[in-house]
Amino acid sequence: MKQLYLLRHAKSSWDDIELDDFDRPLNGRGKKAAPLMGKVIREKKLKPELIVCSPSKRTKQTLKLVLEASDLKSTVEFDSRIYEASAEELLTVLQEQKKVDAILLIGHNPGMENLLTKLTGEHEHFPTAALAAIDLNIEKWNAIAGGAGEMRWVIRPRELE
Repeated sequence: MKQLYLLRHAKSSWDDIELDDFDRPLNGRGKKAAPLMGKVIREKKLKPELIVCSPSKRTKQTLKLVLEASDLKSTVEFDSRIYEASAEELLTVLQEQKKVDAILLIGHNPGMENLLTKLTGEHEHFPTAALAAIDLNIEKWNAIAGGAGEMRWVIRPRELE
């Protein structure tokens, strides 16, 4: 049995239209939501051994705020394939993982929401800073595929305000 946690980056700013999408930072709402999700991680005692994160500015900022609020000491890897990834591309990233039982994946929509649906068969709204927990009925990550997961819960930041 493996555990997968999906975290969409927190709300980002569109204030500077000159900025490339990859370089957009979090806005004020995002800077408040990310620590809330870190607190959820701490309170639920989630212990991902590995965090795989998109290298975009907003995902890195989300990661930093989540780590500060959660006290996680997980190994962190940045993977450029996560930026603009489809559900299938995210599956490929996960299939390559080894030696860990629990992963936190931090990325972007629509890929994250589509991955949640593909793994669990459930259609859940996955807004910015949403966090999902999925139990995977697999022994090795290379076996992850559509339908392999059961959703335990999804928490959205607005539910915590």
